[in-house]
Amino acid sequence: MILVADSGSTKTDWFLCNSHVNKIFTTVGINPFFVGKEEIINILRNELPVLPDSVSKVFFYGAGCTPEKSLAVQSALKQHFQTDKINVASDLLGAARSLCGDEAGIACILGTGSNSCIYDGKKITRQIFPLGFILGDEGSGANLGKRLVTNILRNQLPAAIQQSFFDTFKINVDNILDNIYRKPFPNRYLAQFATFVEHHTDCQEILKLIENSFSAFIEQQILPYKSTKDVAINFVGSIAFTFKNILEPVLKNYDLKTGKIQKSPLQGLLEYHKVKH
Repeated sequence: MILVADSGSTKTDWFLCNSHVNKIFTTVGINPFFVGKEEIINILRNELPVLPDSVSKVFFYGAGCTPEKSLAVQSALKQHFQTDKINVASDLLGAARSLCGDEAGIACILGTGSNSCIYDGKKITRQIFPLGFILGDEGSGANLGKRLVTNILRNQLPAAIQQSFFDTFKINVDNILDNIYRKPFPNRYLAQFATFVEHHTDCQEILKLIENSFSAFIEQQILPYKSTKDVAINFVGSIAFTFKNILEPVLKNYDLKTGKIQKSPLQGLLEYHKVKH
């Protein structure tokens, strides 16, 4: 029995499977840039149900799982599951394997954060550093939330939209600034506002906000790769899936081909690992 996990900064989806059992669980996100080993162990202990002892391998794909940072995740997983058969890799490699399998291609993530890479069918051969939600993460939920909040606090959106925002979230300027600058996980905080963006795409200013965010992603994280016009651009993540009707025309404006757009990489990863193992 194998356990496959896809972890972003907001949530982690776990898929337990063998020939007879398929179960999905969800915990909060496990990003080693924001949580340490002990916090990870507490998340596993408190949020995961008791799993069968027959779990033979764990494949964990996570945001922030760089070679250095993944060691804390691997150590926590080994301690929790009492097995050495733990594989930890970046969520970007997980996206590439899910979207492309053993084929070469360009794989992108648009979720709470954003990322992209060139994948040769086995490994990532080139990646543009996404830089996180403060310096980068163009096209992500956090970026959409950041753009929305900035426009609202500067009174750059219609009055009705601004009033709806404050009525919906029951917050004020001080609450917003406190959550962004003083409290943990400001990226998650900003990403929550993507739902508000989704519900107001009939507003031209909001629509332009989304298009500008996707354009920034394309210009910063796709166009720098060579020969992007020769291959389809594949996406995974809640933002790509939710706003695909806006994303596709923006890609077309840059003469780029749209490939797969999936909400979650789990099913593709499950198929990948079933074949491999």
